[in-house]
Amino acid sequence: MGFDKGSITFSIFELPKELPADLPALFAAHKACPLDAATDEPQWGWVTGRHMLDSAIDEASAQRGGCYHLMLRQTVRKIPNALLNALCKREEYAYMKANDQDFVSGKVRRQLKEEVVEKYISKMPPTLSGIPMVIEPNEKLLYVGATSQTQLDVFIDNFYNATKIEPLPFTLGTILEREFHTNETALPPLCIGDNPVTEPQTGRDFLMFLWYYGETVGKLELEHYGEFDLMIEAPLVFAGAGDERGAGEADLKKGDSPLRSAEAKAAVAVGKKLRKAKLTLTRGEQIWSGSFDADKFAFSSLRLPEGEEMNEEERFAERITNLGVFKEALTGYFRLFVQALLGDAGTKTGKAIRDWAKNRDAV
Repeated sequence: MGFDKGSITFSIFELPKELPADLPALFAAHKACPLDAATDEPQWGWVTGRHMLDSAIDEASAQRGGCYHLMLRQTVRKIPNALLNALCKREEYAYMKANDQDFVSGKVRRQLKEEVVEKYISKMPPTLSGIPMVIEPNEKLLYVGATSQTQLDVFIDNFYNATKIEPLPFTLGTILEREFHTNETALPPLCIGDNPVTEPQTGRDFLMFLWYYGETVGKLELEHYGEFDLMIEAPLVFAGAGDERGAGEADLKKGDSPLRSAEAKAAVAVGKKLRKAKLTLTRGEQIWSGSFDADKFAFSSLRLPEGEEMNEEERFAERITNLGVFKEALTGYFRLFVQALLGDAGTKTGKAIRDWAKNRDAV
């Protein structure tokens, strides 16, 4: 899904420079290729946020709800794997029959495959995929509809080629430097289990704090935004120090109460911390709910509050406003987390979280 409806998967960036006055023209100069120009090599180019065939980018088509709404489109021709395998097998059998052989060497097999691709690729319809984005010009924020580093690298390269602006990831480290004039190494690590922690794990520490805070206090009052409450829910991904993915992780998805399961308690007891969890944020009757990857500071399948606007432009603007409110609320909780760890309060907070983790009932 894009940013105009449904749930959203995204990463947040900041724009370090003022936007050029001719921004739509810059993207139009790097628009997506015509469909009949597609080859078996992926080609990237820009289209509007309306749909993936709209490469007519101008001031009117690029803007929506006071923001710039565009998409980086990939265009490529592909032979479906099942069809490609069948075509290759047919050529291999024909080759063996013509040459009175019982097998095809690897060299010949590769050559036959290249000939099949060259012969049939132009007959395949183009395959389209895209990375949507929204630029919020007043805040100089960029929301990118991707979380994988590979996709983000491609997006940043193409964004820079068009605008000569290199977006900066909005991370927990960004907040620390801007508001607390410090960095992640200066924060005391949060020790949950019995083993000491020496390396900073700011994202995971923050997510563990949110879990603790959600079950003990939850509420947060933010000036201009009102009162929020939060809750951490399953599915959960626990990871130990240095673990990214794989055997060092513990995934808890099923059961009546994964948060209070014996598996969750055991993971915390050995020092594992939440790397990923579902986060639900509420403000009155408004609800934001989605998966939070603490290592990446990225969000998946985030559902925004139900909108009230009927006009399409106003509805889009309302969604982006609600996205900004979510960012501000999470930033507010992070400020609370940092303030709790810095100074003498850090020792008390760490002990309180360890006691909470040890004394939680498991079912």
